[in-house]
Amino acid sequence: MRKIYLLLCSSLFFTACASSSENFDDMTAEDLYNVSWENLEKTKYEKAAAGFEKLETDHPYSKWAVKAKLMGAYAYYKNEKYDDAILALDRFIKYHPGNKDVAYAYYLKGMCYYDQITSAEKDQSDTAKAEETFLLLTELFPESKYAADARNKINLTEDYRAGQEMNVARYYLRDGNYLSALNRFNVVLENYQKTVQIEEALYREVEIYAIFGMDKYADGYYKILKNNYPDGKWTAKAKKIMEKLAKAETKKTPKENVSDIKPVEEKVTEKAEIKAAEAEEKAEEQEKGFWSKTADFLWPWGKDEATDEEEVEPVEEKVTEKAEIKTAEAEEKAEEQEKGFWSKTADFLWPWGKDETADEEAKSDK
Repeated sequence: MRKIYLLLCSSLFFTACASSSENFDDMTAEDLYNVSWENLEKTKYEKAAAGFEKLETDHPYSKWAVKAKLMGAYAYYKNEKYDDAILALDRFIKYHPGNKDVAYAYYLKGMCYYDQITSAEKDQSDTAKAEETFLLLTELFPESKYAADARNKINLTEDYRAGQEMNVARYYLRDGNYLSALNRFNVVLENYQKTVQIEEALYREVEIYAIFGMDKYADGYYKILKNNYPDGKWTAKAKKIMEKLAKAETKKTPKENVSDIKPVEEKVTEKAEIKAAEAEEKAEEQEKGFWSKTADFLWPWGKDEATDEEEVEPVEEKVTEKAEIKTAEAEEKAEEQEKGFWSKTADFLWPWGKDETADEEAKSDK
């Protein structure tokens, strides 16, 4: 009996479906819209989308056709047929730009992209398209009821995109490619300042500049982080880095010994004494003769102080010695003049010395 009951129910179900599909073709535009709407409310999204699309095709000039385009796109969206929904919405925006529901069309198109965003680790092309569509909505219809939610969605899409940049930057940081990581963190700081990623990005700047040994830059970003997020966890981590840098700087700078610090007066006196000694040394150098300087230069083993002492004589003794040398030379010249020709010739020709007997004979001849 139970089997017979089930067979009757199934036959009635298929009969109803067959009758509804047969009547589907014979419906007016208004009836077709109402049936499709009922299917949409019953979450029969595929049937609803098919009914709205048939209405748009069979009755393109009816007043229900324009609504059917938009509702068909919504049915595709609810059925997660995002590509079909976007195509339907683009047609609606293109052919009905002045329609009162065009702002909703932009919003729904943005949601088609937005709902496909999964995580920051994956491709963010849908994120960029969602942000672009929502931005266009806020620019064209800033006073519409969808604009406020669109702005919130823009902030969320920026969080996703900033998150992707942070993931790439962290990968470079783990790999030791600090410069590439720094560039990625800079992108976040420049382009996504309203996102939740800013706090960590500032901390990473402090961390990398500390690794580079650029303490001033690290301190600058630490101050920005501290001013904006005084109680944040990344600020606490950055503070530890700055404390380590301060300790390292203290070890590098040796403490001054108080005993080595001289008063200003003593320093001035010491400088004056050094200058006076240098002036005296320069004066002594100027008093030296040419050959004395040459000897100092050529003699590689240093100057013989004993020789210098022997060579240094008073000025008066030098003058007396020169006068005596000149007198001797004059006397010798006079003796030479007194000699006769043969005496000079004998001196020149006779290599073994002068013959004194010959000189005496010459004198007797005279």
